[in-house]
Amino acid sequence: MPSLDDITAAQTALSSSQVDRLQALITDWQIVADLSFSDLVLWVDDAESKGMWAAAQIRPTTGPTTLHEDVVGTFVPRDVTQVSDQAQPDGARITQAAVPVMWAGRRLGVVVRRRPESDRRSVGALESAYQRTSDDLFEMIRRGEFPLPGVPSELADSLRVGDGFIRTDAAGLVAYASPNALSAYRRLGLTGDLRGSDLIEVTTALIGADADRQFSSLFGAGDAEAEVENDGASMLLRIMPLRSDRGPIGSLILLRDVTELRLRERELVSKDATIREIHHRVKNNLQTVAALLRLQSRRMEIPAAREALQEAERRVGSIALVHETLSQSFDESVEFDAIADTLLRTVLDVGGGAVKAERVGSFGSVPAEIATPLAMALTELVQNAAEHAFGPEGGRVTLAVNRIRGRIRLRVSDDGRGLPDDFDPTLSLGLSIVSTLVRGELKGELEYESPSAGGTTVSIAFGL
Repeated sequence: MPSLDDITAAQTALSSSQVDRLQALITDWQIVADLSFSDLVLWVDDAESKGMWAAAQIRPTTGPTTLHEDVVGTFVPRDVTQVSDQAQPDGARITQAAVPVMWAGRRLGVVVRRRPESDRRSVGALESAYQRTSDDLFEMIRRGEFPLPGVPSELADSLRVGDGFIRTDAAGLVAYASPNALSAYRRLGLTGDLRGSDLIEVTTALIGADADRQFSSLFGAGDAEAEVENDGASMLLRIMPLRSDRGPIGSLILLRDVTELRLRERELVSKDATIREIHHRVKNNLQTVAALLRLQSRRMEIPAAREALQEAERRVGSIALVHETLSQSFDESVEFDAIADTLLRTVLDVGGGAVKAERVGSFGSVPAEIATPLAMALTELVQNAAEHAFGPEGGRVTLAVNRIRGRIRLRVSDDGRGLPDDFDPTLSLGLSIVSTLVRGELKGELEYESPSAGGTTVSIAFGL
């Protein structure tokens, strides 16, 4: 199914800002569909004024749908503003109404709402409150006032009308509260009824006087959200001001009781599963960053820039490797030998197979806070040896590790050309990183040597 961007780019003359406005509408129109118990279809004008294109659709979660097949991408050779009821093949009828989508004095499109004619839901108090509020939102769409200013957060997708619904009047008094909303307030400690009460006054009394100013500031300033809690419960709220052509007429509040969710989250904080999950997600994110760096380096035509991106990719990869190991561990320590061997294989790929490597000795288990800087320092040293120590004939890199009690000493040695006479480690980004990691993060010692037999040896010593 084509997207709104696809259709507007190919079939309309709408500007990018106008398309962004329509995108904001369809990001938030699930609320309108649910309150009106209706399917919604957004139609936009053809660039050559030959008709209109169906650019987006949404089905309600509160009632049956009339859109048994997707209509996005459909073209009709007319203006859909003057819609009429339709008869379906089974004899059922669909009632339709069209609402122009206005913005900055121009019609950007038309929203057609569709619902079964037999689906008349105006008998109950909840349905009546839903319908009145949806009528207000449709009028705001007609005047270009909905969606409200601001960028919807994740709550725009997560909170639904069925989770909890409150409608207030212009004075802030509760005109209607759904059963789920009332239950959430009961969980906070409410003993009376919400209807007819001042919502700000009731809520601040339940969550404490310290939150009074913060909560009251959410009303009337645009689309706002908050999480309120006390010792007994937690609740998510989204507050949307409602307006008529005469001014403010109240607020629409969607809410959800998240007490059990917050309790489970607090319990998980103390469990190893949470820590492992964090490391897993960090590893995934770092691997994504490494992949982006790799893609960017392939597009670079300047050799120096390409090489810099490839070095950055390897640095990120070494950190990701530590987090991958931690995500599989039940405590905050890692067996570093496997990490070191993987880093040796990965980094020495830059030698094209001409550079060989081996590890002598064992790191054993090291704390997580040491594993990351140690992996990065080791990556830089081995990579530096592979790139600069040898000629086309290649050579060998040896990682020697000696662990005595709570102290580790390691040496990265090569049998290459040795250090130049004017060697200055501060002029190399990689070696500057190593110095910072060893002396700053590991609180250790770093030395460079050029043995008489040739090659280079870098020694690192630190305590656990």
